[in-house]
Amino acid sequence: MKPSEELGARNARAFDAPQGDLSGNPAIMAVAEAEGFARWLRSPSGFSTTGHRIASPAGQLSWAMFEWARNPYVLVITIYLFSPYFANVVVGNGVRGQALAGAIQAYSGIAIAILAPLLGAIADSGGRRKPWIALFALILAGAMIPMWFVLPHSTGWALVFAGALIALANVSYEFSAVFHNALLPTIAPPKAVAGLSGLGLALGNAAGIVLLLFMLIAFALPGLVPWSFIPAHPLWGVDQALHEPERLAGPVCAIWLVMFSLPLFLFTPDRPAANVPPLKAIVQGVTGVIRTIRSLRHYRNVGAYLLARLFFNDGMTAVLTFGGIYASSTFHWGPVPMLIYGIELSVFAVLGGFFGGWLDNRFGSKRAIFISIGGTLIAGLISLTIGPDRIFWFIPYAVDAPKIWSLPFFNTWPEVIFLATVNFIAVLITAGYANSRTMLARIAPVERMTEFFGLYSLSGQSTSFLATGFVSWLTLVSQNQRIGLLGESLFLAIGLLLMFFVHEERATAV
Repeated sequence: MKPSEELGARNARAFDAPQGDLSGNPAIMAVAEAEGFARWLRSPSGFSTTGHRIASPAGQLSWAMFEWARNPYVLVITIYLFSPYFANVVVGNGVRGQALAGAIQAYSGIAIAILAPLLGAIADSGGRRKPWIALFALILAGAMIPMWFVLPHSTGWALVFAGALIALANVSYEFSAVFHNALLPTIAPPKAVAGLSGLGLALGNAAGIVLLLFMLIAFALPGLVPWSFIPAHPLWGVDQALHEPERLAGPVCAIWLVMFSLPLFLFTPDRPAANVPPLKAIVQGVTGVIRTIRSLRHYRNVGAYLLARLFFNDGMTAVLTFGGIYASSTFHWGPVPMLIYGIELSVFAVLGGFFGGWLDNRFGSKRAIFISIGGTLIAGLISLTIGPDRIFWFIPYAVDAPKIWSLPFFNTWPEVIFLATVNFIAVLITAGYANSRTMLARIAPVERMTEFFGLYSLSGQSTSFLATGFVSWLTLVSQNQRIGLLGESLFLAIGLLLMFFVHEERATAV
């Protein structure tokens, strides 16, 4: 008899015994609890999308939990806390800081563009994924921990060291995604892939909000507000005057990453080793990519869409990269308003996912893209017309005007209106990501859907440096942050113009 069958038989015999209120029997409760835990560890019948054994419920959940472990890096480090600190305090100048941050993103984007397709080929042909995930997760953690030593007003080699940490973290984060994403179809059946992917994204956003809240309550707010649920002093003796809350973002995210990555390595099964040499895997992968690109001459509509998406996706990447830097520099926001800003926008981003689905169902994918990406473009331009001394550019505002409320943050009308504007951006840009993915699902040939989604992912990775590099260059040339950010608007606009040549109709496989 199998162990699970023996456990079930013991359970049945125990319940047949005349013991009165069985729910209070410790032995029976232990058996029931053991059976429930075993069910979580037992692989269901059937096969995964790639024909392998389906992972247990615990294994599938652990795959999604890796997003909970990894994604706070994006919100806490790259958007809302550390990057604004780097641009405005470490570099010490908003214009130069924005240009340097853009250059770092562009250089790391070039490395990703060159190496990601090769690593993707290894992931597709080379078998095991988890050793690669472990490698890049450890590199990411190793790049975040030394961010504690990135001091204000750094120069020379200290500034080079800070930039190298950011670039290394960016690259390792993206490379960990290559192998983590490749693991998904090997552990879940086709009908469960989308739901598990969505769960991972939801957990990642939720984890980012949790960590932003922790940083706010534990380190940034203490001593600034007389609220009973806020500690009187920052935890661990953190000194706010030395910008230690911002510097601590790296080590906190590193600890979080290592701690919550463990379930993936304990419960999620890996694909068996394929014994394909890395060089052969790379050749096979690159050959497949070239073959897919050449086939686009038979799928001109899909090719036109991928070209349009290349531009507006780059523009959206730039919006996320520079949004926090611009806000903190323009309104001189420190860690407290930036953390609240990040929490609020993250919540609105969650709403954007639902809004994107509603747009798609109501208007179709093409019109939904015009609404979401076009709305992001318009709201982004409006946000550039708001500053501490003006609203919508033409309405002056006295910087010494009475505060509109007693809170120590967001207490002027320009700040409140700016915040409302970027809330719209958070909703629309999230909807735009959802609509762009659905658009390809509507127009690509069903028989080659996986192949075209691979090209879709590759096109996003291989050109991610264009918009950020252009914004960096434009900021340096103009010596103006607002003018520099017009570069991201240009990429969004080009993408929308190219969308006029795309038809929302399913291609037939050739």
